[in-house]
Amino acid sequence: MALTNFAGTVAVITGGASGIGLATAKALHTKGAHVVLADINAPGLLQAKDQILQQDPTVAGQVLTIPTDVTIESQVSELMQQASVTFGRIDLVVTCAGIGNGGPIDTFTASEMQTMMNINFMGAYHCVQAALPTMRQQQSGHFVFLSSVAGKLGVPLLSAYCASKWAVRGFSSALRVELYGTGIGITTVYPAWVDTPMIHQEADVAQLMSIEVLLTPDQVAFEILQAVIEDRSDLTLAPNPEISFILQVYKDDPDKAEIMAGKSYRERVIRFTQQQAAQRSQQ
Repeated sequence: MALTNFAGTVAVITGGASGIGLATAKALHTKGAHVVLADINAPGLLQAKDQILQQDPTVAGQVLTIPTDVTIESQVSELMQQASVTFGRIDLVVTCAGIGNGGPIDTFTASEMQTMMNINFMGAYHCVQAALPTMRQQQSGHFVFLSSVAGKLGVPLLSAYCASKWAVRGFSSALRVELYGTGIGITTVYPAWVDTPMIHQEADVAQLMSIEVLLTPDQVAFEILQAVIEDRSDLTLAPNPEISFILQVYKDDPDKAEIMAGKSYRERVIRFTQQQAAQRSQQ
């Protein structure tokens, strides 16, 4: 059953201190939802709560902040338990907690890879494990998983990020099948570059990745709420013409898409190397 009216509903949002998580919390609160904000950044949570409450003091929805490390199963279990005990139910879980650092695979350590998987994928898994019993008892609920267009494409210099976001994609697809007919919905979100702290890579990496930011957190939050209302399984947001084009090629011919993306990246590497050499010769 689609969640079409957010007034009085209970939404748990990880990564709620900033970015898409905070924007989604604001959007839900204006519609009368009770919002449970979770983030590893405790001071940031308090600032986020103030921002949410100040945007419209007349809204009846409450805001509860719970510092949470999504990589620690016990903390996520406590998060969902507090949400359920405080409000009596859990209607929506939005997993926005994530990191997105990149770099050449040659220098990307095993420790960095494990951290990426623990936050971006295991964090979502822990949320499902902890919230699912309450949703099953209610026979209703909705999960929103933040993947990325990097969960549909192969993106150079983002091998670990891609791995974690493809994992979210596969997990959500299998879960959608497993929960069919239970009244529990799942929306997986695949945005392109969004203006959040995550996209501010080192200058060299950003240039090689040809980053062009065309989405804001507020835009993504608006689309998330619409997708939940419509009970959509896939929300892909790719206003960048180049990304939109390569997504279509990937859909039709994955091998061709990988070759095209590889050639484009190689050309950028050559141009960047030439520019670096020219700059050094002028010094």
